[in-house]
Amino acid sequence: MPPAAVLAEARRLCNVVLRSKDIDTLGAFAADYDAAGARTFACLLYTLDKWDGALFWWRFAAGAGDELAAHLLAVHHAAVGRTTDARLWRTVARMMGFAPELHLPVPVRGTSELAQGFARTWDRSLQSFLQHPYLPRELAAQ
Repeated sequence: MPPAAVLAEARRLCNVVLRSKDIDTLGAFAADYDAAGARTFACLLYTLDKWDGALFWWRFAAGAGDELAAHLLAVHHAAVGRTTDARLWRTVARMMGFAPELHLPVPVRGTSELAQGFARTWDRSLQSFLQHPYLPRELAAQ
């Protein structure tokens, strides 16, 4: 599969997550940093082309046992040509038992398009989030 097609697959998977009920995990994510919230937040970052942040939160979620996050890491790394990382995360996802029919959320919304002007609001919201008292200082500095 060409890299552009793999990248499109990563974006498609993120859109599935953002159109599902998983979007509701973002509300409590800042308070409890759960795996589903981390994965969903990463998908939101990914759709905004904030890949470094997305990769961080997917790794966080995968480390907390989220199979889909491990799969998303494999897909992203395959898309950008990091074959060793892609193989590693594909292996991790398989070891975790990733199966699309079990771990892909079901979309409940027709679209995940961002509202016009959302990116400007997002910049203010991101700054607020990065000032959260429990967020590691190293992450806030990135």
